[in-house]
Amino acid sequence: MKKLAIALLALCLWVGPAHSADNYKTAVFAGGCFWSMESAFDDVKGVVATKAGFSGGTVKDPSYEQVSMGNTGHREAVQVTYDPSVISYAGLLDVYWHSIDPTDDRGQFCDKGSEYRSAVFYGSDEEKKLVESSKEKVAKELGKPVATDVISAMPFYPAEDYHQQYHKKNPVAYGMYRRGCGRDNSLRDIWGDKANTMAGF
Repeated sequence: MKKLAIALLALCLWVGPAHSADNYKTAVFAGGCFWSMESAFDDVKGVVATKAGFSGGTVKDPSYEQVSMGNTGHREAVQVTYDPSVISYAGLLDVYWHSIDPTDDRGQFCDKGSEYRSAVFYGSDEEKKLVESSKEKVAKELGKPVATDVISAMPFYPAEDYHQQYHKKNPVAYGMYRRGCGRDNSLRDIWGDKANTMAGF
């Protein structure tokens, strides 16, 4: 019996009920280029995984080419899987706001068009309240209207495999894009020391 008790205790410690995949949650954010949105969340403590994709439109399982034409209603977005015992939804919102230009109603940085417009897709009434509250605080802090849309969660469609973790699989190409787009310099102009920039840019 003693050995069995020790084995069960060891199993519980190894699995860790608070960190079980059953307890993970997902959140969806649109903030321009989904490569950059993945990079913004990838190294955040408590984030388990990120996935680049599309949400907000009417076309089922669209291709990148379809969305790029700007007539599907979809936006480039990132699905964030996270452990709420490590980081809260409010914490994710803080990362999100400081990774985008929330005042731009035409897209994000060098990427313009409906598919690049920012949005938070909330999954519950509680999340909606948190998003709206944080949006008001951002508007006050920046002293400008916030153009980011607050939208009830819609189906999320993963992008093609070559888009997933693009910033890690193609660091040189992504680096050229990010520098050329001026994302980090713009973020520093908007947020100062709070800007969520990528190391080395």
